Amino acid sequence: MLQTLQECLGYVFKDAELLQQALTHRSAKAHKNNERLEFLGDAVLDLVVAEILFARFEDLQEGDLSKMRASLVNEKAFFKLALLLNLQDHILISAAEANNHGHTKPSILASAFEALMGAIYLESGLEPVKTLMQKLFRQAYPNLSLQELFMDYKSALQELTQARFKVVPTYTLKNESGPDHAKQFEMQIFILNKLYGTCKASSKKQAEQLCAQVAYQQLKEMP
Repeated sequence: MLQTLQECLGYVFKDAELLQQALTHRSAKAHKNNERLEFLGDAVLDLVVAEILFARFEDLQEGDLSKMRASLVNEKAFFKLALLLNLQDHILISAAEANNHGHTKPSILASAFEALMGAIYLESGLEPVKTLMQKLFRQAYPNLSLQELFMDYKSALQELTQARFKVVPTYTLKNESGPDHAKQFEMQIFILNKLYGTCKASSKKQAEQLCAQVAYQQLKEMP
């Protein structure tokens, strides 16, 4: 199982116990848990993400860079990256926490992600953490920009469809799944009865924003 994770990371741990510690939640009552590594990983990610943004967005001022970093260095963002690595399949938690759907809790997965980055840094320094974060950002944010992170795509799409088609988009709930504390909502977006996208998120509002982004990008590419 951990071999699969390391393949996904593109990094092989020299110390298997360090990897195991990074994945061990305090509820497991193990000799070593991931809280100290989480502390380290938090600081490492602050620096690595700042360096990535500094190099990539040469024209942005400090205020905008800080806004972008704040949107990328938080529980919600780390939870998203943790899911890309399928950390929910690898973390070690207590039976009681597991019965409480701990494997899908954003706080637990985000903490494990930070701990994992802290462990990689401890073993090999900043460079492999930076390489991995660049790869994950490409997957999670294909068009990473201020616009992608902060744009209100629902409003922008509504303006676009009203101007082009004289209609507004329609959003419908396709499916709702998961326990009460970790609901997932799958929304669809239609314009003139044509399906433009299906997206899933932890809230209807967020899923609608994702759908709007998909539709907006499609329409902007149309002649």
